[in-house]
Amino acid sequence: MLGASAAMPPPTRSHMRNPSRTIPMTPVAVEAAQRIHARSANGVFAHRRLALVILTQLFFYGVPWITIDGRQAVLFDLAHQRFYLFNTLLLPQDLIFLTGLLIACAMALFLVTVAVGRIWCGFACPQTVYTEMFMALERRIEGDRSARLRLDQSGWGPNKVVRRGGKHLSWALLSLWTGLSFVGWFTPIRELVHGLPFDMGPWNTFWMLFYAAVTYLHAGLLRERICQHACPYGRFQSAMLDRDTLVVTYDQARGEPRGRHRAAHAEPVAAFAGAVASPATAAATASAAVAAASAEPKLGDCIDCTMCVQVCPTGIDIRKGLQAACISCGVCIDACNSIMDKIKAPRGLIRFSPLNPDSPTRGAPWRKPRLWVYGGVIMAVVTLMIAGLMTRPELRLDVQRDRGVLARMAPNGDVENLYRLQIRSATLHPQHLDIQVKVDGTPVPARLITAHNDAPPELDAAGSLSLPVTVSLPYEGAQALRGQTVPLRFEVRGTDKGTSEVLASSTFRVPR
Repeated sequence: MLGASAAMPPPTRSHMRNPSRTIPMTPVAVEAAQRIHARSANGVFAHRRLALVILTQLFFYGVPWITIDGRQAVLFDLAHQRFYLFNTLLLPQDLIFLTGLLIACAMALFLVTVAVGRIWCGFACPQTVYTEMFMALERRIEGDRSARLRLDQSGWGPNKVVRRGGKHLSWALLSLWTGLSFVGWFTPIRELVHGLPFDMGPWNTFWMLFYAAVTYLHAGLLRERICQHACPYGRFQSAMLDRDTLVVTYDQARGEPRGRHRAAHAEPVAAFAGAVASPATAAATASAAVAAASAEPKLGDCIDCTMCVQVCPTGIDIRKGLQAACISCGVCIDACNSIMDKIKAPRGLIRFSPLNPDSPTRGAPWRKPRLWVYGGVIMAVVTLMIAGLMTRPELRLDVQRDRGVLARMAPNGDVENLYRLQIRSATLHPQHLDIQVKVDGTPVPARLITAHNDAPPELDAAGSLSLPVTVSLPYEGAQALRGQTVPLRFEVRGTDKGTSEVLASSTFRVPR
């Protein structure tokens, strides 16, 4: 991590070649044992954070309850190796799509970071979202920031026991519901709810309690310490940001030197004097107020109210420069703008702005070449995933030879080989199967003998079928291939309209 700009070492030759890659970042020590009580903020960015909290949690808590045709619409059924995404069924062979999804998400995170900094951390990161939810419960039960500070400093009495106990109880209930919802993405959630509290199964119970404990620990007890010390994203952000990236910045030239503005009170004092005193006395009082205001040294717009520090969820002072603990949530901007409105000063003393005042991409971050690279990778991965999903076979076929009997002669001279077909459906509807077989090297067609010769085998929706079959090659065809092992091909297709065909190869052995 780089030090403050005032204490930075001389620029290296690489920095001189590309000065836009140099990020002044100030290390600020935050007392680990100090508990942060953030003041609630009201403004544009606070409202956007609240909207994203609601949207993300509606998705997380609500999606497992959506049903389609009597089944859970989104379910990652690890026990049966099936992954339901509404009307799409994915099998273990389709894990390549999960890889593509992870690559696309990583590239999207990099793209957003290069364009607008750590906006993910401040608005959509699970740590931020759940901390915000836990803090909302804390404010509801213990009161605002000043009330929580007084409660911290007070001795243990009935009021403190009730409020602290109620807060931790509400946190525990929210954590348990979060753990249940998390497990509900992997096990049908209605079965979990019906099995509460002691009939959920050992593994479901373990993972529900484990995720609940992690939620309680991270969002309730550790909070900002995760962002300050544990989160790796905050550690490598300096490798992704540059001077043209939008970050939360304090306008030092405009805000310094800090101090209370006596000039702002000169006009109210004069008005009050005119209302309560004689004209001569009022004129003298007003003149004295204006003179005192004009005599004070020139101050910046920052009145040193520390509101930007009080609302910060990680407890940093953005006026000390860009810091690794800053999650770009923007609540300090809302707090500062409200103070600027009260003292009738322009907004934007703290704002999202690139560190480079002459940035060529100011207001147009899409001009950055790296954004086009990340966007191109995302488009390529998404296009390949869509094409793969549209062309993937609806049936999966695997052929295994019977190792106990390589080949056998029937009484009529026909040669028989035994196989086991493993057929799996990648569709959500049942279908009847048509199975054909062809032995290479002979014009004589082979016959397929199964237990379903009278009726085609049926494959359930999202089901699998293990089918033993016998391939019989008539005597006249076997004579031409005596002592040889030749390729053999199975063809399986569904008899329903629109079902694709799947092929699998093996070998056919003819004894001497």
